[in-house]
Formats: sequence, C-alpha cells, structure tokens
Amino acid sequence: MKTICKRLTCNSELRKEIYALAKDNEVLAGVILSSVGSLKRVKIRLANGQDIMEICEPLEIISLNGTVSKERIHLHISCSKTNGEVVGGHLLDGVVNTTCELVVGLIDGFIFEQEFDRKTGYNEILIKNK
Repeated sequence: MKTICKRLTCNSELRKEIYALAKDNEVLAGVILSSVGSLKRVKIRLANGQDIMEICEPLEIISLNGTVSKERIHLHISCSKTNGEVVGGHLLDGVVNTTCELVVGLIDGFIFEQEFDRKTGYNEILIKNK
C-alpha cells in the first residue's frame, strides 16, 4: 500500500484540503489511515441524517475515518471539546486550529466512484475493480 502524507496548517479547510489532496494525486481509491491535530471550528451532520451541529471552540481530532478518491470523499470525525466531551458525525466542514497531520493509504486494484441511491437519498460509493 502506498501512502500520501500532508500537514495542514492553521486556517486550512479540512474537507476541502483532503479533496484537493485526492485530486492532485489522482487518487482512485484511498482511506484515511491517521489524522492528528486540532480544529477551531467543525460542522457535522448527526446520525439521524438531518440535524447539523456546528462547534466553534478549540477541538482535538480524536478520529477521522473515511474513503477518499478524486471523484468523492466520505468522512466521519470525532472531536473532543475543551471539557473532554466527545462529539462526532459526518464531516461537512472543519477549520484547522494549529495543525493536522494526515496520512492517506492508497488501495491498489480498486476505483471509488459514486452514484445516487434512491433508497438512502445520498450519493453512495460505487466500488469498481481496476
């Protein structure tokens, strides 16, 4: 497995930077292997698929998971607040506070695309063999 590593700096837009990284590196299929850092703002869609939570305070990234390609990204995040409370959900947006160290693993033999799924109402992953 090949990897791509990148450090994001203060005020970088997390989702936008991950998508740009995938496009710039022509990623066909990848996964977030590691993400360590902090955010100053995060916007997540909660588990009910409708409600959106926006938090504007210092946050530590506890986990960031997802599938990545030049066609699509799907990311879930957990963050700890200053009081230790952990919140998480589907990442819509996030702004780096100090740093974010990203490691993306590239998966040989597959292509991640997307197609609309009428059952879920979302664009879902379409996994193809390369």
